[in-house]
Amino acid sequence: MTPLPHGGRLVPRRVEGEEAAALKRRAASFPSLILDAVALSDLEMFAGGGFSPLIGFMGTADYERVLAEMRLARGQLWPLPITLAVRAEEAKGLRPGQEVALRDARGRLRGIMKIGEVFPWSPVREAKAVFGTTDENHPGIKRLFTLGDRLVGGEVRVFPRSGTGPWTPYLLDPSRTRAEFARRGWRTVAGFQSPHFLHRGNEYLQKVALEMVDGLLLHPVVGATPAEDLPSDLRLRCYEVLLANYFPAARVILAAMPGAIRYAGPREAVLQAIVAKNYGCSHLIMSRDRNGGRDFPSPSAVQEIFNYFGQEELGIKLLFFDQAFYCRVCGGMATRKTCPHGPTERVELSRKMLWAMLARGEAPPAEFIRPEVAAVLLAAAAGKTRFALSDMGPPGREGERRVLKKDATLATPSGAGLRPD
Repeated sequence: MTPLPHGGRLVPRRVEGEEAAALKRRAASFPSLILDAVALSDLEMFAGGGFSPLIGFMGTADYERVLAEMRLARGQLWPLPITLAVRAEEAKGLRPGQEVALRDARGRLRGIMKIGEVFPWSPVREAKAVFGTTDENHPGIKRLFTLGDRLVGGEVRVFPRSGTGPWTPYLLDPSRTRAEFARRGWRTVAGFQSPHFLHRGNEYLQKVALEMVDGLLLHPVVGATPAEDLPSDLRLRCYEVLLANYFPAARVILAAMPGAIRYAGPREAVLQAIVAKNYGCSHLIMSRDRNGGRDFPSPSAVQEIFNYFGQEELGIKLLFFDQAFYCRVCGGMATRKTCPHGPTERVELSRKMLWAMLARGEAPPAEFIRPEVAAVLLAAAAGKTRFALSDMGPPGREGERRVLKKDATLATPSGAGLRPD
């Protein structure tokens, strides 16, 4: 049965029509705060209600309890801080009750915030609580140490999306996905979130899950992701050709998830489960490499945190899978739980190996990646296909390294056209 949203109801923060027009006119006189790629992704999650029950960036009470107990001030389960940092000089002019304009790095107005409070924070303390380390080589921690030394909390209102990029038809808010599940008569839906294109192992796990539920929500992450990930429009094309050839159209929905990847281990796994529930999923596929296998703990570590809270409180069922691969001896897809053969019999490629093959113009093994997907990547690697990123990849401290100019080819210094691992 479709679960209730986290906290009992969706609380979308997007404003439309005359209300948005009037608010934009007022915002012209507001002081502005510039949001980085992660904060912009968070803003989009507030907009559609994907972060329900949050209605804006966290204040002190929510922030402190989330760090200590993984709960909001009112007691609801919530694993990660969702905050907006500013520098001390910016904070001096901010006061509770004031309205500020929220803009991207290009100066485009994305929303407004009514300030609730401005308070100090410690990146080191947050890193220890959330990531369990202060190692600045960790991609999530690296961002923390570039942020300002004050946090600004308050309610947000978000303006309608601008642009008509390739992802636009797939940017479905939780109310839209829930309505579509109901229209199709789906009572049980398995979600799958990832910032990467799909290889055969992912496909296998999704189809195993489809044996158990009515439908599948493929929910690729198109918000802020690390610089070495493929552009979102290229990943979209990979999804489209895979779905067109290897999935039953009546049982799968492709909908972009505009959130950010934080690489926060088990805590992030809990947040992804909450987001999936808000979008209407009754189940979430949890696999070893759902985030690409990078900076992610063992499946047992993820399972432990869900056991601690209990799936009843979380309100969504978790489908735990080990990493899947093709076994030459078995002659099919398997995991270590079902295959008795050793690593030498498995067809597995690291991203570095895959990029190297594509750069040489070699098609990866069909046992690892579908030929249609390989063809899309090979064309991009050879510079034969041009992809323009949509507005879902706004430039920012992290995003500006990966966003291409409109209609730019996927070029890198090596000329491979794809980013190395």
